[in-house]
Amino acid sequence: MAPVQHIHPYGPFLFDSAEKWIVGTLPPPRFTQGMLRPGDVDFCYGSRDGQLWPILNEIFELDLAFETTVVAIDQRKRFLRQRGIGICDIVDRAERDRIDASDLGMKNIELRDLLSLLKHYPKVTQLLFTGGNSKNGPEYLFRRHLKEKGLHLERISDSVPRIHQFFMPGAGSAERLITTVSLTAPSGSANRAVGGLPEYKARKATDPKFTTLDFRVEQYRRFF
Repeated sequence: MAPVQHIHPYGPFLFDSAEKWIVGTLPPPRFTQGMLRPGDVDFCYGSRDGQLWPILNEIFELDLAFETTVVAIDQRKRFLRQRGIGICDIVDRAERDRIDASDLGMKNIELRDLLSLLKHYPKVTQLLFTGGNSKNGPEYLFRRHLKEKGLHLERISDSVPRIHQFFMPGAGSAERLITTVSLTAPSGSANRAVGGLPEYKARKATDPKFTTLDFRVEQYRRFF
């Protein structure tokens, strides 16, 4: 059977005043196929199974609609502009042998040229990866992208979430320092990994009602 073509259905959401970008991979294939489910939002990270927007909804008390409407899309775009947050997922397209949303299942991955895009948005100084350095995760693919350009990430902190930095080349001596943060993935499939983190176990031991969503809310609050 021929591989399934998984193409990113959304272009980057970028604007001049943004100071940070959210960087992920691909939404579930059904978004490419236009086969949204009730509760999906037809926008970046709009899957009803994803947790990014529920996390941000709780942090900022946004009262977001979780439905397939223009209103829901506009709410999210308005929030991003107000907070100076763009979205620039690193994967443009990939192939899959099975129709699922697993990053590991991607092959023949074509990356977006984030470094070239960053040149046009000089206010951006932070990239928020929606996942880490596991194979085909956002940090992993960005490292590949940097290597192709002769650049690399320098480690700042190896605790969760991992923090790195790199110098974005500029004209003459106008280098720009950009920080990257590898957030715990906002997906249900990452819950098992969250449950195994010492930080989560310690909180759960003192507060049995503490959930994996609570863990992400606390983590994301620091960077959003």
